[in-house]
Amino acid sequence: MGRLNGKVAVITGAAGGLGESYVRKFVAEGAKVVFTDILLKEGLSLEEELGNNTKFIEQNISMLSRWKHVIQETEKTFGPVNILVNNAGIALSNTIEEMSEEEYRQVIDVNQVSVFLGMKAVLPSMKKAEGGSIVNVSSIMGLISREKTVAYTASKFAIRGMTKTAALEFAKYNIRVNSVHPGSVRTAITDLVYKNQEELEQRERAIPLHRIGRAEEVSNMVLYLASDESSYSTGSEFIIDGGLLAK
Repeated sequence: MGRLNGKVAVITGAAGGLGESYVRKFVAEGAKVVFTDILLKEGLSLEEELGNNTKFIEQNISMLSRWKHVIQETEKTFGPVNILVNNAGIALSNTIEEMSEEEYRQVIDVNQVSVFLGMKAVLPSMKKAEGGSIVNVSSIMGLISREKTVAYTASKFAIRGMTKTAALEFAKYNIRVNSVHPGSVRTAITDLVYKNQEELEQRERAIPLHRIGRAEEVSNMVLYLASDESSYSTGSEFIIDGGLLAK
């Protein structure tokens, strides 16, 4: 406990799923957390549950003006930002042949452009804090690919590359930037992705550890990167996939 005492964090896409687990973990470890999402009802409910060390802001992450608003409100409420977790994202599945330009651009805007805007917007605040940690949530699809994932894969590969560039540019400000690459993780969305128990079990058999990951396990990785414990890590990929990419 207390691994984030005195830290101020911003987490996107955090009204549910993995993002919610990061918020809960960070608050439990002593951070003050501003979290954002487009899910207004769920976000306000989580803020009410977790109390005064949290603040929810509805955010369109693909607009720089909304990013500036989030950072301003964070500083006004808790002070300069020490931690940014770029977590929000969407996935649209289709072949290159069938995917429309509109669908492709939507995924790129939400998954990739938002990460650029978040890093750009938070930099002045982290300079005030004299350092910080940015954690960009990519995916194992930022390291490999499958059919019907052209937009998602493109965006997650881009996050990986942007992370390395930012790590080089921000090092002089004592700001670390790393990417996290989860494989399959059990959340409320899992039941929508896998149509039945047999399909889920088939997926688990393909993973060397023979199970889907838990949100808590990814949260522990993100917590490590957000904390001072990872003070010598920057510009790196952190994979949490049950051994899938070792095959």
